Amino acid sequence: MRLLHTSDWHLGRSFHRENLIDAQAAFLDHLVDTIADQRIDVVVVSGDLYDRALPPVDAVRLFDTALGRIRATGARAVLISGNHDSMTRMSFATGLIDASGVHLRSSLDGVGTPVVIEDAHGPVAFYGIPYLDPEIARHHWDLPERGHTAALGHAMDLVRADLAERSGTRSVVLSHAFVTGGEPSDSERDISVGGASHVSAAVYDGVDYVALGHLHGRQTITPSVRYPGSPLAYSFSEEHHVKGCWIVDLDADGLAGCEFLPAPVPRPLARIRGRIEDLLTRPEWEAYTGHWLAVTLTDPRRPAHPMDRLRERFPHALLLEFDPEGGTERSRAVTSPVADRSEREVIGDFVEWARGTPATPEEEALVNAAIEQVRLHEGAR
Repeated sequence: MRLLHTSDWHLGRSFHRENLIDAQAAFLDHLVDTIADQRIDVVVVSGDLYDRALPPVDAVRLFDTALGRIRATGARAVLISGNHDSMTRMSFATGLIDASGVHLRSSLDGVGTPVVIEDAHGPVAFYGIPYLDPEIARHHWDLPERGHTAALGHAMDLVRADLAERSGTRSVVLSHAFVTGGEPSDSERDISVGGASHVSAAVYDGVDYVALGHLHGRQTITPSVRYPGSPLAYSFSEEHHVKGCWIVDLDADGLAGCEFLPAPVPRPLARIRGRIEDLLTRPEWEAYTGHWLAVTLTDPRRPAHPMDRLRERFPHALLLEFDPEGGTERSRAVTSPVADRSEREVIGDFVEWARGTPATPEEEALVNAAIEQVRLHEGAR
């Protein structure tokens, strides 16, 4: 049996206010092509299907279309909800959907009850463990202990108990969790409870393959415990990630091999730094004009209208930070008394403190107009 392991689609997510729905649709086009080209039997998606519990309409429509296209290839699909998804909403009508060959597991009641799919070597049991909120799981299962380890440990006890009754059955577990040894990025939502968000990979002992979701970078925790990462970069901390999915082969004895298949990059990410005039004029920066950029300016004084100027050369600059060479005058406190000074003087001092240069005549005129409008409004009350 050949599996495709993907995760953390986060449909409906934006990237520094850039709508990613077209990039996500392009990834799903690639995914469907890969399923057909690689003769995939089962697609496993390990949570965070959407970016939030109430996804936008275009994200729901894209998800619906993707599931239909996956089934049209002849592949089955097994999916779980993640910490960004609504467990209750995602579990709606799953019994009816099962009949279509799409198996979405988003309920604690179904943990330990597998989706069984046959191949030439016999049955494979797919156990879906959606993201387990430790407190919800503790109350649902009446657990004596708190935390992720207790919740996942109990879920895996249910899996192993069921699997023990299925002699000769190979097994795959889908789980959305932070496993010890994994490297996080800036775009995952914190799932720590009392400071303990990690679980040991040993909690999954006894199954042939563990299809993890939650961390956004491709990672191999053990040969049989893996993260594919998110299909797109969702933070600048992921600029060096290789995005894609795992192709997993099962033979008669269990796990036979894994191969990572990279996905297309809709637009690369980069972080660049320097003085604004150098970034705008020097030829070595031309290679970044098509990137999504996080720019750090090192000018001793903050330039005027920096983002507008940068976007003339780098139209996809998204994030702007300042790290002046030799430190910054902003580090000194503003200690001048304000009680006997006019609003114009206080605002002017603040502009000079924040930027390192006095306000321009145009800016002074704008401040004067704003102050006059405030006074007229207060006088009319």
